[in-house]
Amino acid sequence: MQSTLSIPLRFSGCGLHSGVTTVITLCPAPADYGIRFVRTDQPAECAVVSAAWDLVEISPLCTKIINHAGISVSTVEHVLAALAGCGVHNARIEMDGQEPPILDGSARPFALEILRHGIKHLDAPLKVLRILREVTYQSGSAWAKLIPHSEPWISFHIDFEDSAIGIQQKSLTLTNGSFIRELCDSRTFCRNKDVQAMWANGLALGGTMENAVVVDGDTVLSPGGLRHKDEAVRHKMLDALGDLYLAGAPIIGHYIGHCSGHETTNGLLRALFQDEDAYEWVKCDSDLYRILPGVNTSLAELPLVA
Repeated sequence: MQSTLSIPLRFSGCGLHSGVTTVITLCPAPADYGIRFVRTDQPAECAVVSAAWDLVEISPLCTKIINHAGISVSTVEHVLAALAGCGVHNARIEMDGQEPPILDGSARPFALEILRHGIKHLDAPLKVLRILREVTYQSGSAWAKLIPHSEPWISFHIDFEDSAIGIQQKSLTLTNGSFIRELCDSRTFCRNKDVQAMWANGLALGGTMENAVVVDGDTVLSPGGLRHKDEAVRHKMLDALGDLYLAGAPIIGHYIGHCSGHETTNGLLRALFQDEDAYEWVKCDSDLYRILPGVNTSLAELPLVA
């Protein structure tokens, strides 16, 4: 069955790239509504921006979606990851600005409030997207693929010259609350030289040492260090889950990413939907439902962080 939020959940804070304070409210929505962002600072007739793969405008630093009226929402991946990982299928996300607050740089603050207040089940069937054959997308040395699998799985490999990150890889199922336990508290990360360059060019204006893991060579500059030894690859997996939720439903298949980012994952979704033999829409029965992200997840599984 489909689900939505039980009550409205309100957050406020600076956007990572804009540095502008935004108030965002995750609101319950009816069955078959999907996930939609609503810009309350814009005229009502053009304020809705659906969370859809074909509305993505390529951006190197985040996922940006833009509607046909030119109204956009940037850096949606952490909110979407929290909704996907907690099993929320319908939500109206009201915002008084372009970019959600970065909060602590992970999806944990959103997931915490969703789990704390619970979700509401809706009397409507849920459809999921099942991968039938391999689809691959490559951009330079980065690539991503979706392959058939009986459960939702994700694997990722990264390779950075800074030894504080270095080579990291991880693979896990997304069933039975693993997103909450393994991924949701992992923060966005960057190299110190890239941070300085972005600030010099008026980018990442809301970024701080508290809402991002900043590394310089073999040193982690952010206070408190890492939440996980492999926090970087875990955050990449978090981002990928959020970006994949732009497909419009949970995906039953195995996502594999190699040094990939937002553009690569969106390119993969575009390649998938161009190949009608590579996927099918399946009505979710009880056996399929029990393996979806968010099912059998509790607040007790949420990692404790400093």
